[in-house]
Amino acid sequence: MATQERTDLPLEEALTEEEVELIDEPAEGGQVPRKTPEDVEMNWYKTVYQGDSMPQLTLRAILMGSVLGGFMSLSNLYVGLKTGWGLGVAITACILSFAVWKSLRTALPALFGSDMSILENNCMQSTASAAGYSTGGTMCSAICAYLLVTGHHMPWPVLAWWTFFLAALGVFMAIPMKRQMINIEQLKFPSGIAAAETLRSLHAKGDEAADKARALAGGGVLGGAIAWFRDAGKPFALPGSFQFPGSLMGFPLAKWTISFEMSAIMIAAGAIMGWKVTWSMMLGATVNYAFLAPWMAKLGAIDTAKLGYRAIMTWSTWAGAAIMVTSGLLTFAFQWKTVLRAFSGISGIFTKRSETPADPLAHIEVPGSWFLAGTVLSGLGCMAVLHWAFGTTFVMGVVAVVMTFFLSLVAARATGESDITPVGAMGKITQLTFGVLAPSNITTNLMTASVTAGAAGSTADLLTDLKSGYLLGANPRKQFIAQFLGIFAGVLVVVPAFYLLVPDASVLGTDKWPAPSAQVWAAVAKLLANGLGSLHPAARMGLLVGGLVGVAIPLVELAVPKSWRRFIPSAMGLGLSMVIPFFNSLSMFIGAGIAMAMEKKTPKLAADYIIPVSSGIIAGESLLGIAIALLTAAGFLGG
Repeated sequence: MATQERTDLPLEEALTEEEVELIDEPAEGGQVPRKTPEDVEMNWYKTVYQGDSMPQLTLRAILMGSVLGGFMSLSNLYVGLKTGWGLGVAITACILSFAVWKSLRTALPALFGSDMSILENNCMQSTASAAGYSTGGTMCSAICAYLLVTGHHMPWPVLAWWTFFLAALGVFMAIPMKRQMINIEQLKFPSGIAAAETLRSLHAKGDEAADKARALAGGGVLGGAIAWFRDAGKPFALPGSFQFPGSLMGFPLAKWTISFEMSAIMIAAGAIMGWKVTWSMMLGATVNYAFLAPWMAKLGAIDTAKLGYRAIMTWSTWAGAAIMVTSGLLTFAFQWKTVLRAFSGISGIFTKRSETPADPLAHIEVPGSWFLAGTVLSGLGCMAVLHWAFGTTFVMGVVAVVMTFFLSLVAARATGESDITPVGAMGKITQLTFGVLAPSNITTNLMTASVTAGAAGSTADLLTDLKSGYLLGANPRKQFIAQFLGIFAGVLVVVPAFYLLVPDASVLGTDKWPAPSAQVWAAVAKLLANGLGSLHPAARMGLLVGGLVGVAIPLVELAVPKSWRRFIPSAMGLGLSMVIPFFNSLSMFIGAGIAMAMEKKTPKLAADYIIPVSSGIIAGESLLGIAIALLTAAGFLGG
């Protein structure tokens, strides 16, 4: 699935004042001189870089990032299984790390004698980001889809190595892209700018930092309390959902998933996701569950004897998946200029500036030898797992890894220009490719696409973190090491947690774990393997109409004036609403409505607190929800 869209910033905000002057300063005769890449890099090195004079890659930064990233990997796994949506952890990690370290200094000043520097906190958020986001990139999509289509888990050593190699491949592939995209082209990577500004505000304004930390903690307490009273049972048990009165076709509305879930996670996620996506989800959910699903039930496409979310999904998955796949691929095609820029810049990313003796950045940039060794080793690791665990030939493995480099290049540039990482589109391109190269092989289709999606997400994540380090004057080699070390923490936490939360295939596609992203991946793989003839006629009609809707929406958005586009529904929102229960769309709609009202009435308050409070709620409820599930399974809680 796609990541959420964030505020885009003009290029000048990605540069220091000195760099803007360097680029804009007119030469004699009034003409603006064309600065060479070496000029731009040298200016940054002289005026911004402070990585040699300030602590950065320290043991405490790595340990703090690993611990926080490990916890947030659980939170992202929980949210991903619910919504298919991946949430970035960098800003949350920055605030949380600052608050935790301040608290430790206050409580134990003898052991924690000094504050972390801004570069230590930046290094910490890189470690946390790798642990909390990069390692679980395909867990809720391709890995869950594999479980759905095969009916069994892959052995845990296979999943552990697979997760590690995918994240490592993405990290190493980012090495040659960094200098070209960040140093030379100055791509924005808006989330990296936001993380850098967050760190600056935390270190410059103690009161503001403390307020944000308290807001995040308060959200965590609220989310944890809801999870406890809902899931832990006695003595003050909350109901799992609120049932609306009424019926459809003689069945209670709850059978059509039309209810309100007693959870704050989706409300908080909606506040982060934004108004357009969530009102589109509410529109799609209303049309699907109140009108289309009853109609399909009358046609026999939905089994009313087993009516519920899983039965409805047997039809609506196809329409929802078609909307998301066609709209994602068409939107990606509209970015052809980005694709051309990505491929035209290949020669630039392999320019051997780092190997020339005169290069002043050679001792701080990640050397090309690391890229070569790391990509070869992690790529061979991916190919080995593909071959021995999933029966994919080495030739197909080579094709998957080579494709992944080029698609990661495109995904990284898209992230740098728009802050949207098209992981879903990248994975679908690979699925469609292997649908031709290896027809009828569902496992090969899923796992080769998993390489692309996992590595592309990891590449874009590292470059986003390196952007924040660039703005703060960090040593990029040290930050790369921090990001790489975070992979180990993520694998150690997210792999066993996945087996504990998803013991078998039967829990996927249920009200508890809708796993919408996995449903889409599995649907595409099955369709490519089995053909249209295997579908119910109503499902084929849903596939056709959904595909046409997914094509129409981007075309309409392109045709109408910009002022009208806010009235055009989000194709991703419509598609997603058809593969998650109605109550999830309702909660996210409520959350986005609250956030929008705050932004209009109290814009400063909204800007300061929506992200910290929402992040705290998501972390608190998901982490305690996971803990309660594990304690219940172990017999310590009676439920």
